[in-house]
Amino acid sequence: DPSNFERLYAYHAGLSFNDNLERLVDSTNGIVGRIPKFAIDSYTREKIYDSVPRAESFLESPEYEDLRCDLDNRAYKVQAEIAIAAFIDNVNLRGRIIEYLITDNGSNLKMQIIDALNHNRPLPEFKTEDKLGDYSKPYPDYYTETDIKTKVLFLDGNPKAYNIDKLLEFLSLKDSIYMIYLLGVDEDGRIVSRLCSAFDPRLIEATNIQHHWAGRNTRGVTQFVGSALRDILLSDGPTGINQDIAYDFLDVLMNR
Repeated sequence: DPSNFERLYAYHAGLSFNDNLERLVDSTNGIVGRIPKFAIDSYTREKIYDSVPRAESFLESPEYEDLRCDLDNRAYKVQAEIAIAAFIDNVNLRGRIIEYLITDNGSNLKMQIIDALNHNRPLPEFKTEDKLGDYSKPYPDYYTETDIKTKVLFLDGNPKAYNIDKLLEFLSLKDSIYMIYLLGVDEDGRIVSRLCSAFDPRLIEATNIQHHWAGRNTRGVTQFVGSALRDILLSDGPTGINQDIAYDFLDVLMNR
């Protein structure tokens, strides 16, 4: 149905070439995905449930403010380059560049990317690891993984969220905290950010589980609805957690 073309394009644009390739291989040849299905017994299930109150505790801790300020300061230092990168047509390259600009601690490659953006030169080749989070930061009582999601506020698109098995395996670990750092860029290059718990009910509601993209023997991947991310970025409400919603969501993920 042509009326669905725009919605379907937004979904597919949010996935990288490797994600789409793996989906096609799984669907056509019966080859299992490269991320095996994470085995969950009753003990592991309880450990995953424990991640919900731990996430609530983190949001109320000084460590949350420290992480938020750290990410905001990193984004502020490269805000001019982020504003330029926001206009890159390739959605996956755009996201990878912005993630790298924020998380890298001043390598030569980062300087080359900044120079290329500022002088309209070809970008250097670079590769980012396909991990659950883009930015890792340990604390005495928490170990945080933060996924950076860029939302160009004047464009449609549903960005890839996370691999479900990777998420569940991480949440089963002691002290694990999974956060989503939303970064919005408007037409004038202005930047707005929100550091949210992955259990924020607004994010849960905005999460699409891709059943038809799930490789055999995996739980699949998720995507965020872009319009919902825009709403979160433009609102003043703080991130929070509803435990019942979070537990129900974990059940949906684990029972796949």
